[in-house]
Amino acid sequence: MKIETREGYEGTGPGAITPDGCAVELYARLPVGDEPDVIAAAVPAGAHILELGSGVGRVTHPLLERGFTVTAVDESPEMLARVRGARTICGPIETLDLGETFDVVMLGSFLVHAGDEEVRRGLLRTCARHVAEGGCVLIQREGADYHTKVPRERVDPSGFTVRITSVEPAGEGVHSVHAEYVFPDAVWTQTFLSRPLTKEQFESALAEAGLRVDRYLTPDGIWVRAVPVG
Repeated sequence: MKIETREGYEGTGPGAITPDGCAVELYARLPVGDEPDVIAAAVPAGAHILELGSGVGRVTHPLLERGFTVTAVDESPEMLARVRGARTICGPIETLDLGETFDVVMLGSFLVHAGDEEVRRGLLRTCARHVAEGGCVLIQREGADYHTKVPRERVDPSGFTVRITSVEPAGEGVHSVHAEYVFPDAVWTQTFLSRPLTKEQFESALAEAGLRVDRYLTPDGIWVRAVPVG
């Protein structure tokens, strides 16, 4: 079954494009950053992780190599086809209900900044629904200047350039963000909706889902460890 592109999201470039504008071939090329190290330092060794929005397994595979068990969820079958060594589940994250719980639930890729507030509420409810007693939720937030330091670009050591070319108003509290990924042999673009959240707004959104911040894991506040309230 083909999933329709989400309104306000689009992508261009070679290969399959997911409903939120991500290019599968692009994400298969992107190197992993420090995410696996941040995650491994914040959770028990050998934990079972529910990774929401796994994509092609860019973070999944390093976590598996570190001895974690991973259940990878994504709404794109083309993305999940690239994942190796993990249980995979295809479907929208915001309505997911597996009827089981996990030591760790991870919501990366800035998904908590979904432009649609109802989608964001669904994402966080999914996190709360699937975290085991005594477990935790790891969430990746946008950096403080993500929507204001524009245009900007970063040249990756591996030889490609990432540009955030524009951030434009797209409704109350929502921005349309346009990104370009330039490789020597190909160019991909992605346009997506993002809702900036102050620390207070973020923590309020967590509370609405029955979660609270346990601690901020990185000095920039981008990675957060949350736990169920109570």
